[in-house]
Amino acid sequence: MIEQRIQQQFFESADLLYQAAEQLARPLGMAAQMVVDAITGGNRILCAGQGLASIEADYIAARLAGRFEQERPGLAAWSLAAQARDAAGLDLARLLQAHGHPGDVLLMIEPLREQRDAWSSALAVAHSQEMSVIALTGGASDEWRGLLQDTDIQIRVNHGREPRVIEAQRVLLHALADAIDVQLLGSDE
Repeated sequence: MIEQRIQQQFFESADLLYQAAEQLARPLGMAAQMVVDAITGGNRILCAGQGLASIEADYIAARLAGRFEQERPGLAAWSLAAQARDAAGLDLARLLQAHGHPGDVLLMIEPLREQRDAWSSALAVAHSQEMSVIALTGGASDEWRGLLQDTDIQIRVNHGREPRVIEAQRVLLHALADAIDVQLLGSDE
């Protein structure tokens, strides 16, 4: 019985990743181009997540600033989530006011819509500062329409279970980092 339940976890994740590959390849490619345009234009990538998603923001910022799979110069990316934790709860809107500039990209990660209200002010600041937004979101319904602009890119994992969304978002972040490296460096294959 427990073995079947364990296997079901793998099957559910694999099914979701297959669906995501078909549905999200195009917006993910657009997001990679947005990042490359920002970086080559002298701008920065500000990665943010709240709650457990802050770990993912730290992770992708480290992969971009350091390296993913190929050696390359570090990219101008950092995690606002880490700074928010270090400042004992300093909110993302205030950090974006301090650090965001026109042409920068906010890469926000939100597995489900639990923090939607908290994102409202942060996204308003990003838009007022003429930043581009890439929103990695999750959930079975799209509740972000009122907060995102037409020029923003939403990459939504269409699933209601948070663990599955987080797994898919990690794969999406890897695919994003790979696509950025390929555009900047070419393929190493």
